[in-house]
Amino acid sequence: MTIRLLLADDQELVRQALCALLELEDDFEVVGSVGRGDLVADAALAGRPDVALLDIEMPGLDGLAAAAVLAAQVPGCRVVMLTTFGRAGYLRRAMDAGAVGFVVKDAPAEVLADAIRRVMKGERVVDPALAVATLAAGESPLTARERDVLIAARSGVSVAEIAANLYLSEGTVRNYLSAAIAKTGTRNRMEALRTADERGWL
Repeated sequence: MTIRLLLADDQELVRQALCALLELEDDFEVVGSVGRGDLVADAALAGRPDVALLDIEMPGLDGLAAAAVLAAQVPGCRVVMLTTFGRAGYLRRAMDAGAVGFVVKDAPAEVLADAIRRVMKGERVVDPALAVATLAAGESPLTARERDVLIAARSGVSVAEIAANLYLSEGTVRNYLSAAIAKTGTRNRMEALRTADERGWL
């Protein structure tokens, strides 16, 4: 049986290398390749892949959001997250988005090929070190709104600008930022942002 694959990675060289590598396998056929998350669903609808390999950090939509769109629009397509960022929070969010596999990019080629074949058999495949880190880290303590406010604070904008962008009052934004700072055990919003980002909570 031939396993049809869709690749999504914004790094052209990485994507081409992965395509070439996977095409060497007798039972794999790459039916689509895109460099943006917002092109994933259309490519999947056109190529009808069995498995989509999605990078997390892409323009348009990130891989986690693209995985959720695929789960809704092409439910027969299994999603494997393939990423440089082996962060504990990413794994939990990927599974929530419908992904059935999570492989870090520095894994050997045979590990990726094996992961693809295993998810086709109905298994979940997760990088072991990342699975342990995820269990140790626990769930994100941030609420959805606290997460939104921290993400909006990324560019260093003022509380007033965050409030305007999210249609909240400035007092509410300050409350969410204070809560996020307390929950991350940090001293200010930029430290909170960095800590939450490092743990994959954003």
